[in-house]
Amino acid sequence: MTANRAPTLLTPALCGAYFLVLLDVTVVNVALPRIALDLTADSAALAWIVDAYALPLASLLLVSGAIGDHVGHRRVVLAGIVCFWGASAACACAPTVAWLIAPRAVQGIGAALMLPGTLALLVGTIRDERARNRLVGTWAAVGGAALPAGPLIGGLLVEAAGWRSVFWLSVPLIAAAIIPVLRLPREPHASGSARIDRAGAVALTVCLVAFVAAIIETPGSIVAGGVLAGVAICSVIACVRIERHAPQPLLRVPPSGRGMLALAALVAGLMNLCALGVLFVLTRVFQDVHLLGPLGAGLLTLPAMLPLPLLARPSAALASRIGVWWTCAIGAALAAGLAFVAATSADVTDGLGPLVVALALWCTGLGVLTPAVVAAALRAAPEVPGLASGVSNTARQTGGALGVALFSAVAGGVDDPGFAMRCAYLLAGAACVFVVSAGLCAFAARSRGRQG
Repeated sequence: MTANRAPTLLTPALCGAYFLVLLDVTVVNVALPRIALDLTADSAALAWIVDAYALPLASLLLVSGAIGDHVGHRRVVLAGIVCFWGASAACACAPTVAWLIAPRAVQGIGAALMLPGTLALLVGTIRDERARNRLVGTWAAVGGAALPAGPLIGGLLVEAAGWRSVFWLSVPLIAAAIIPVLRLPREPHASGSARIDRAGAVALTVCLVAFVAAIIETPGSIVAGGVLAGVAICSVIACVRIERHAPQPLLRVPPSGRGMLALAALVAGLMNLCALGVLFVLTRVFQDVHLLGPLGAGLLTLPAMLPLPLLARPSAALASRIGVWWTCAIGAALAAGLAFVAATSADVTDGLGPLVVALALWCTGLGVLTPAVVAAALRAAPEVPGLASGVSNTARQTGGALGVALFSAVAGGVDDPGFAMRCAYLLAGAACVFVVSAGLCAFAARSRGRQG
């Protein structure tokens, strides 16, 4: 191992694990109709098959990053790999819906244990700043590739080998990441898990789960949504009080980096809220309005999603030249402007060509923004890279879960009057969110200077 290069097999192993974590966010969606037929699942059960993975992934990322900073990211990543591997096999063998939902939740826990540590282990192997930026770009490119790969791989597997093959895919691939991680030198115990703020971790987890679940459940039951919202508010209050009085608080960010890390988390959350919300709506348009199958819809999203992985390295290079915050501002401005084009020039119910072109242009901005906002979070708190990565990814996953729920509720059913108009309003609303994000990033860049 040198200061400018990671061990040979470590980068593909950790980036591959990161790819599978994000792949499982979307790959199951195209398999849901077959699962419903095979396991006699209703619409609520199908929703929980997706949410059982997304909720623990979003709520435990921050805790996982903090634990990794305390006891070593190697140990936490290995635990996550084993957990994810076993749960994937259990999902593939599930005889009923309940036996599928339960291991999906365990799979989400394993994913949360792995995700922050993959980046922390990678950047911890090198010291050169430019090499670290390139590595972050590679890591972000792999994550970006998971978005287009999910529907495409899922469609291919479901049509060729059935829905269980979607889960069997992860079993050999995730196992291949174990050996390179085991070869890393053992990390010191720091001070053990006794210093983890367990009460704060529980309060934060309950808060995120209750808040996301409230958004999801409110359209079906206002009472259930209100109860969950109340639990979320109480958990926020409890978390703030616990963190203020804890000897070793969960968010141990140096005061100088708190503002920038919070801003990076906000931009990352808004980015995924709009990105995954728009993609969820357009997936419905492709399959329900234009009557495409799972594979057809996956193929149609492929050209739209290609800018995400392809622009990761150029974005990292641009960040090295002008600073991460100016790069974030450029990416958000591109996404905002091109989302307005999509909203005003593409009729979602008449013709696929303009819609696909507009979506591809919009994703160009996301391709610039994604790696830059990850680098901004790491730069804000370099002393605790696992925590910074956990904060960034928690914001992104939580934003994505909220985006799907919010965009779905606003768009309504494809047979409802005004569906196309509401989709156009959602695209314009996403553009407005990116305008605000671009302004925030430009303000951060000016306040931080060239190194922002």
